Amino acid sequence: MRKKNTMSMEKSDRSKLARRSFLAGTTALLAAPAFAQSTLPGDTTEFEADLYKGTRRNISSFRTLDWRPYFKNTRNGAILVDINSRALHYWSEDQSVYKLYPTSVPLSEDLTRRGRTSVIRKVEGPSWRPTPSMLKRNPEWPAFVGPGPDNPLGSHALYLSWTYYRIHGTHDTRKIGRRSSNGCIGLYNSHIEELYGMVGNGAQVLLI
Repeated sequence: MRKKNTMSMEKSDRSKLARRSFLAGTTALLAAPAFAQSTLPGDTTEFEADLYKGTRRNISSFRTLDWRPYFKNTRNGAILVDINSRALHYWSEDQSVYKLYPTSVPLSEDLTRRGRTSVIRKVEGPSWRPTPSMLKRNPEWPAFVGPGPDNPLGSHALYLSWTYYRIHGTHDTRKIGRRSSNGCIGLYNSHIEELYGMVGNGAQVLLI
């Protein structure tokens, strides 16, 4: 009888251990980023892995767009940010260049601003100060972060005419393709660097 009880207890312990291991593995899987940028040169399309079917689907619903429904012209260049598809479209002034990039977008609708604005300043190696509302929500945040790997603005930033709003890079690539910002639009550092080189002050910006 004692032997049977011991065997039963061992079996129960093994079952509990297996369950804990499964739960831990599942948690780690869910916590891992579910998207990956295509590694093809020049490819800016982003895909989400289907964890259950082993396939990929396009989380940004990436599709090329024509500038005409959104702008009267492309003077100074034109940037369209589609919040819903989490994509940024860029047309050069002479329309010879068209780029499509995956982005991060605001966490919630109350942090989201839509409408027309423009690029008023460009900064390489930007510093960052949280807004008063950010500090109110997150009092533990630092009041200032200089350029570097801990800076939320990444390697480059395009400042918009709206106070506190920017299109910028990020060192945390997990944010791209997700609702993850406090209002700004984020790009991979390599993409913002490319966009930064093409966009000048006065570029038109429309967020929809």
